[in-house]
Amino acid sequence: MSITKKAKDYLLKAISGKDFAPQGLVDINRYFRLYGPINFEFKKEGDAIVGISTNFRFGSIVTSGKDEKELDKNIKDAILTSFEVASSYAKEAGIKNLNECTKEDVKNKCYQSYALA
Repeated sequence: MSITKKAKDYLLKAISGKDFAPQGLVDINRYFRLYGPINFEFKKEGDAIVGISTNFRFGSIVTSGKDEKELDKNIKDAILTSFEVASSYAKEAGIKNLNECTKEDVKNKCYQSYALA
């Protein structure tokens, strides 16, 4: 994520005020209450790890990262993006990884679930 995008997101958040919550945050909360966690299958492709959603009701979420930490961050950002929520609201959204894969799991096949904390 570029520094410009982050700065823009935080500027919009500052202008909107502390009590403002974008509709997307409400939508994320509703989605996870109705449908449960979003599951991801991880596959190693070249130097990257690719995460592909397996049960997202509104299409598919696909993202990648060079390691597990970057992929985790990118998945959380992709979930926010799919609900049109700026990354500056990541803390308020509270999306968490419910389980962890080891490096050995990722080499074969690994599934992880993301939901609200």
